[in-house]
Amino acid sequence: MKITVGTPEYIREPNALMKIGSNVKKFGEKVVLIGGIKSREIVESHIRDSFNNEGMTLDASIWYGGESSRENVERLIEELSTIDYDVILVCGGGKAIDTVKAVAAHVNKPLVAIPTIAATCAATTPIWITYSEQGEFLAISRDAKVPEMVVVDSTVILHSPVRYLIAGIGDTLAKWFETKTSVKKATPNARNQTAIAIANQLYKTMLAIGEQSVTSMKNKELSTELEDMIDAILLISGSVSGYGGDDCRTAGAHAIYSGLTIFPEIHETYHGEIVAFGILSMLAMENEEESEIKELIAYYQKVNLPYTLQQMNVPELSESQWQELGDVSVTIEDMENMPFAVTPDMVITAVKQADEYGKDMLKK
Repeated sequence: MKITVGTPEYIREPNALMKIGSNVKKFGEKVVLIGGIKSREIVESHIRDSFNNEGMTLDASIWYGGESSRENVERLIEELSTIDYDVILVCGGGKAIDTVKAVAAHVNKPLVAIPTIAATCAATTPIWITYSEQGEFLAISRDAKVPEMVVVDSTVILHSPVRYLIAGIGDTLAKWFETKTSVKKATPNARNQTAIAIANQLYKTMLAIGEQSVTSMKNKELSTELEDMIDAILLISGSVSGYGGDDCRTAGAHAIYSGLTIFPEIHETYHGEIVAFGILSMLAMENEEESEIKELIAYYQKVNLPYTLQQMNVPELSESQWQELGDVSVTIEDMENMPFAVTPDMVITAVKQADEYGKDMLKK
């Protein structure tokens, strides 16, 4: 048995970038930074200043390519082969971090992640989600390494767009709903039962602090609730699949998310926002009570998560498009974690039902 619970070191504090050099130096003195265009603009000058104080060098700053794709991983590996360096830093959101986790696994170098938004648990997990160059989901890939260190500058998170935090809430809510579903197929043991307990407490915490954390982001106030939500999204959620392993994986909500990515119109909607709608669809598929699903939608309304297809820019779908959604969703690896066989018609019915519940709540 081999499990990876999460990153060995997690640092979260205001202005953490001001002293990142002293934290990274133990891995080496020659560093390359890979990340998004905007994220590198945000962090690079602070990193250089801190490195100068420690006698370290930032030898290259590289755009990750804009998509978590095999093509970008291969390009980055080739580019790094021409550089003399000790450590890789990655900054940005989930796609940037996932891409560089795959790169770091191939080049076998220490990796330090600097999430600039709190939208997924990518920084603390040893997998990467692979997409096509056009942004369509392809696979959950395991040729990635978990970062040796995650440095979260909560001041940077505070000044990121609030919508990213909201998406992070959606993605993290799925930990509870999908874990309690996927674990039904497993034999109970210490690890998966611990994972369920963490996921349940995580869900309770998010219900308690979700609205206030979003308000804090809007007001640019680094409250206790916001700090807790950052940790919930970036750190704690990653430990659920870490402890639970294959018994506690993503399930129907993420499968439906992946299916919905076949529609180009949805690509402006963030991962966690689509996953949040996927949760509603999965609950409908599981024949949960309408009242329970609408209670969750009421929470979505408080934190501004989408709960209808129209809110995610999905157009009116033709019969053939509905069929394609059903056909694609059931081929996604996540769907295999459901405790019953799922057919395309079940997906179509569930998504339509969730959308109807959402439309009903729009009227209230």
